[in-house]
Amino acid sequence: MATSPNNPPLAGRRILVSRPEPRAEETRQALEQAGACSRALPLIAIQPRTLDGRERSLIQELDNFRKIIAVSPNAARLLLEQADDWWPQWPVGLEWWGPGEGTARVFRDAGLPGQAPLSGHDSEALLNCPSFQPETVAGEKVLIARGDRGRELLHDTLTDRGARVEVLPLYERTPIDWPEATLREHLTTFDPDTVLALSGETLKRLLEVGQNADSKLRERCLVVPVERVAQQARDAGFRDVRVAPAMSPDGLIDACGASPSNAE
Repeated sequence: MATSPNNPPLAGRRILVSRPEPRAEETRQALEQAGACSRALPLIAIQPRTLDGRERSLIQELDNFRKIIAVSPNAARLLLEQADDWWPQWPVGLEWWGPGEGTARVFRDAGLPGQAPLSGHDSEALLNCPSFQPETVAGEKVLIARGDRGRELLHDTLTDRGARVEVLPLYERTPIDWPEATLREHLTTFDPDTVLALSGETLKRLLEVGQNADSKLRERCLVVPVERVAQQARDAGFRDVRVAPAMSPDGLIDACGASPSNAE
């Protein structure tokens, strides 16, 4: 969505961003430029892991893989940082994939041919790509760079399709314990009309901290990344849930500015 200083699309909106840094501040600034009053309250921190010997060997042997998948921009950035010591020149012939354009862009910014699904921005969209169908991926070695825990859909589905899959956990997600006064300031006093919760784990943490800090939490509009998380939010009692068309600033601005969802 193009923004105009004379007609900002989010003018008058109060939006709380609860994604990890540094993306929280980047998103907050983009929303402010679109006219919103926005605050960042990260609920999850991304902490790089210390790799063990087996995990380091996976990076040293990148050239043995055919496809490299990073499940998020954080995973892509940490993979490139870890690999930089071992690969002053990147191995040729590898396919570098992300579930969304933001992750693919991290690879492209490093001079690598980053790819993403033409539509969608999740594991399901990635698995629908021709490059990951059984007739294509069977027998190939695939490396999945991700956090220390998460969905096993990519690993299990690609294994079932005949790929030889290795998982490289590069970071840990840890909850941020904000003082009660900080939570009340951002939730109750700021009184956002919209909250961005861009992962299932962030949604879970938002529900935890909102129990005591925000009696109106479920009345607020909630922007989520995919339909799977949207259903989790509806099951938790949210009525106005919007799935962002993309994780880019424009995609999030579009979701925040969309008409309210139909509530029963």
